[in-house]
Amino acid sequence: MLLAGGQGSRLGVLTAKVAKPAVSFGGKYRIIDFPLSNCINSGVDTVGVLTQYQPLRLNTHIGIGIPWDLDRNIGGVTILPPYEKNVNSEWYTGTANAIYQNLDYMESYHPDYVLILSGDHIYKMDYEVMLAFHKAHKADVTIAAMQVPMEEAGRFGIVVTDPNGQITRFEEKPDKPGSNLASMGIYIFSWPVLKDALVQLSRQPNCDFGKHIIPYCHADGKRLSAYEYKGYWKDVGTLESYWQANMELIDIIPEFNLYEEYWKIYTNCMNLPPQYISPEGVVDKSIISNGSEIYGEVHSSVLGAGVTVGKGSVIRDSIIMRDTAVGENCVIERAVIAEDSQIGSNVVIGIGSDVPNRLRPDIYSGGLAVIGENTVIPSGIQIGKNTAVSGETSALDYMGGVLPSGEILIKAGDRA
Repeated sequence: MLLAGGQGSRLGVLTAKVAKPAVSFGGKYRIIDFPLSNCINSGVDTVGVLTQYQPLRLNTHIGIGIPWDLDRNIGGVTILPPYEKNVNSEWYTGTANAIYQNLDYMESYHPDYVLILSGDHIYKMDYEVMLAFHKAHKADVTIAAMQVPMEEAGRFGIVVTDPNGQITRFEEKPDKPGSNLASMGIYIFSWPVLKDALVQLSRQPNCDFGKHIIPYCHADGKRLSAYEYKGYWKDVGTLESYWQANMELIDIIPEFNLYEEYWKIYTNCMNLPPQYISPEGVVDKSIISNGSEIYGEVHSSVLGAGVTVGKGSVIRDSIIMRDTAVGENCVIERAVIAEDSQIGSNVVIGIGSDVPNRLRPDIYSGGLAVIGENTVIPSGIQIGKNTAVSGETSALDYMGGVLPSGEILIKAGDRA
């Protein structure tokens, strides 16, 4: 059961029109490709994808699951949005509530075990190995966990274990963590245990696994084990972590390798021609996806499919998502530009001082300039750091042709 209904509000304008799991990543992929690929690589061939917020692009991307070999007569992938019922119809109000509302779907497969996943993390994991651990420890619930720096432990659900890996205490975002072993939001439940917990807590408002289901199972005397994971795992829940995870893909020896033959990442690829780099084009230490045309310079950046970079333009340390057009003689540094955007000529993005954002310093930070999808930036505009722009803007929207560092420009109808 793959939870993919989240809004991802900490990604700001990137998720104003699309669910977080459908945000582009690594040029050709979307975030949900990683847990879906983990499923098929692990032999999991029955997957329910729970959607809610802005689901259109996610639904279109997954389709009937062909890229992941999940188009099957029995099992395969099923999209599970909220739906009208005879009584008590409601949106998904928490991670566990979403699973509870799909008890009938799970029941129809007569499962022995249910794997609960988040659709917004970047990692590779063999769930078959985790299931073997679950069985070997005769666990009722197994939680995937990994060590994090102790100063960051308060941001996570923390598990405290005995020498055998059995969980003795579970703390949800504690002020004083008892360990640095953090829950990854990946769970394996023995089916009877999961069903009982969901039914018993069905009236709990905003029912959540970390806050309600796991503590309930622990208090009920169920056997909880921690499966310690030591590979790469990234929660790309903030703009800075999202940017950093993309930049790590282009390291000389990337910590997260997209090119491993034995653990492929699958996606719904568009039929596009190869990328083209003109005689005057320069590309250095970058990912350039199919259909892109480079007439300027691209350094240490990740470009999606169908991106055009005009003559004389220079792009550095940036993420440019698919079908974006950058005009001529632009300079773009440390920016994230979402899909289908139009950047005029002689535009400069990422200049000025690194001052905090005036309205949303909790979202727009790290010196990044963020451009939402379907945004139009007219020619000759300068945009500073820790900024956000979304919508079809005109020269009149910029005082003196400049959006200073720390400012937000959101046209009517868009969300900051």
